[in-house]
Amino acid sequence: MAMIKVENLSFSYSSSYDPIFEDVSFQIDSNWKLGFIGRNGRGKTTFLNLLLGKYEYSGRIYSPVQFDYFPYPVEDTGRLTEEVLAEICPQAQEWEIARELSGLEVGQDVLYRPFATLSNGEQTKVLLAALFLNPEHFLLIDEPTNHLDAKARQVVSAYLQKKKGFILVSHDRSFLDGCVDHILSINRSNIEVQRGNFSSWFLNFSRQQEFELAQNVKLKKEIAHLQNAARRTGAWSDRVEASKYGDGSVDRGFIGHQSAKLMKRAKSITSRQQRAVEEKNNLLKNIETAEDLKLSPLAYYADTLASFSEVVPIYQDREVCQPVSFSVKRGERVVLDGRNGCGKTSLLKLLLGEPICHRGTVSIGSGLVISWVPQDTSYLRGTLTQFAQASGIEESRFKTILRKMGFDRVQFEKKMEDFSQGQKKKVLIAKSLCEEAHLYVWDEPLNYMDIYSRMQIEALLETFAPTMVFVEHDVAFRSAVATKTVSLYREGNR
Repeated sequence: MAMIKVENLSFSYSSSYDPIFEDVSFQIDSNWKLGFIGRNGRGKTTFLNLLLGKYEYSGRIYSPVQFDYFPYPVEDTGRLTEEVLAEICPQAQEWEIARELSGLEVGQDVLYRPFATLSNGEQTKVLLAALFLNPEHFLLIDEPTNHLDAKARQVVSAYLQKKKGFILVSHDRSFLDGCVDHILSINRSNIEVQRGNFSSWFLNFSRQQEFELAQNVKLKKEIAHLQNAARRTGAWSDRVEASKYGDGSVDRGFIGHQSAKLMKRAKSITSRQQRAVEEKNNLLKNIETAEDLKLSPLAYYADTLASFSEVVPIYQDREVCQPVSFSVKRGERVVLDGRNGCGKTSLLKLLLGEPICHRGTVSIGSGLVISWVPQDTSYLRGTLTQFAQASGIEESRFKTILRKMGFDRVQFEKKMEDFSQGQKKKVLIAKSLCEEAHLYVWDEPLNYMDIYSRMQIEALLETFAPTMVFVEHDVAFRSAVATKTVSLYREGNR
């Protein structure tokens, strides 16, 4: 057992006055399997880069192990995969590589193919297998699920469950629950470590927030009561003290004694009030709010908005899946399920009316208004104001939604190319929520998006029940949101 220690860590980017970390201290065991969570923009990837020594910081990071980072940067993707692995894990034996690939359900034939020809999911699995073959290394795994379909996520989660010694950044709750034994969370005011999986951590965190909210209400009432009591007692003391100097014969010693007692009581009340204020100020520092979002879907005049009959997308003269037939009815939230490469995105684009090569019949209702959220965020440039204007949406409403999804006001002044991947996804979701549409078509909307925002969107969709067709591999989200599942199978594979 070896401990990785972080002591009094502080860091901020030179371009920003706001610290990312300030006087942070904690320690973790190098054998632990840590899930690393926190809202978008809190600094998860920044912290991994600090562990890797990429930035200068104040404080101290002590590690008895070497850190490796996933995704590993493969510069020449034209090389054979076995050559890439020889670079990453030079001491690994052929049988060890075969064992790891088998555990990830990857055939050994990938070793003899150029790395560039592997799918994103295959590349993810191959790189993980290679990095875990480096003994005495501690792996920093940064959001591996974004290129994995639902089945692949189950496989990788089961694989990681058998490993030890890693930090895993992921926002997929089911994925985390399947493979971690500790949670490392970046909160609003600190970083904390807790034993257990995501579900146990979230239960404890929610209970703590509920306790602090109740305690906050109690202390606010107590402070108000003590303030009134202090004013009354002070006023009584002043009146008693003033009575010493009235006309006539009075026992000034007795009156002075009574006045002193009242003053002492007033000071005691003030002291209690100050303690209550200090206790209240220590509450709610890590409270995570997720305000309710709103949506204004349009009512469509017909029961069926779109239908697919024996549709097969065709890519490079190859049919990518078996024929699929389904309809999209008013109020349904249809999730397209299937392995990567089976045509899910192609079906969504056919809904949008794009000229995707296919056979079969796609029927789209007349006058159907569609709101679209694509996977790709790389095209986002410029300010949020410019984006709102170009998209024809109301800027104030757009920014209000982003604030509810965890954006700080400082983000409004930045250019979108400097946003984190999760923040970019929120921009696209917020745009869609500003649009009044009959049908909402979302392609993997949750990639890189933090857990709180995922639950926030779940609540929105359950409340407003828009008609949707979407692709998403987050099992917890799909279970909460989808009313119908359409399964796609690759040709010859069911």
